[in-house]
Amino acid sequence: MTLRVVKEVAAFRAACDEARTRGVLGLVPTMGALHAGHLALVQRARELSQTVALTLFVNPTQFGPGEDLARYPRDLEGDLARCREAGVSLVFAPEVSEVYPAGERTRVRVSELTEGLCGASRPVHFEGVATVVTKLFAAAGPCVAVFGRKDYQQLKVVERLARDLLLPVTVVGLATVREADGLALSSRNAYLSAQERAAARGVPLGLSAAAAAFQAGERQAEALLRLARQPIEAAGLALQYAELTDADQLTPLTGAVPERALLAVAAHAGRTRLIDNLVLGEDPAPIAEAAPASASQGSPSGAVR
Repeated sequence: MTLRVVKEVAAFRAACDEARTRGVLGLVPTMGALHAGHLALVQRARELSQTVALTLFVNPTQFGPGEDLARYPRDLEGDLARCREAGVSLVFAPEVSEVYPAGERTRVRVSELTEGLCGASRPVHFEGVATVVTKLFAAAGPCVAVFGRKDYQQLKVVERLARDLLLPVTVVGLATVREADGLALSSRNAYLSAQERAAARGVPLGLSAAAAAFQAGERQAEALLRLARQPIEAAGLALQYAELTDADQLTPLTGAVPERALLAVAAHAGRTRLIDNLVLGEDPAPIAEAAPASASQGSPSGAVR
């Protein structure tokens, strides 16, 4: 399959218009450094469309001061090779000046959904995400856009902005793709040393322990969060947050947890920030065999035995 690479918005828009003459256009927005998780998004887009377009753009407006914009992994030639192998037809790989023209002053902000979880410590992040995704949707036109559920808060923000701005885009979320030991695939995993990579397994272990307890009947938020935190902290990771929220509105939950709820965590392994999540009552545990440690000295409160 021939892969076309364009760098200008006008060329990308024209190529997307032409692709729609053959059927549905699938869109996979990425920041590059493609891995198996991205390729799973491409595969899902191929199932839903006749032509797949993928974007490669490290978006500067979603990085805050002191974050890893300068060192974010970039591998254009490797990414293009992976796109060819995966069946991508069109790649949009613009320069920053093409996406953010000189003198630009417009930002897109989605309220409430962006205030907690990652938004609490990264105040400009989701405004940058919402802005660049809106620009990409405007350039691509009507399409089916596929995003990973690993970035669950981002997925909810994108779903909301597409609805609120009446954009002709169907947003599809795809389950998190994981390594054999449960760690969620991420371009930033390339930063991890061998020791940090081993410690990172504490994140899926924590999620799995809480998921197992939930499956066994535990419904108290603090007990579930305690179970999630224990393996993360025991691995020596610096826990930034572990939170339970409503799975759609992302509002915090306390006390009794409903039959469907988001459990999300963020932690640092050295300088590398790891995020992961699962929807209790919906998603499988990252590590199926992980047994829950006790949330207290006795059985988890509320657990069905």
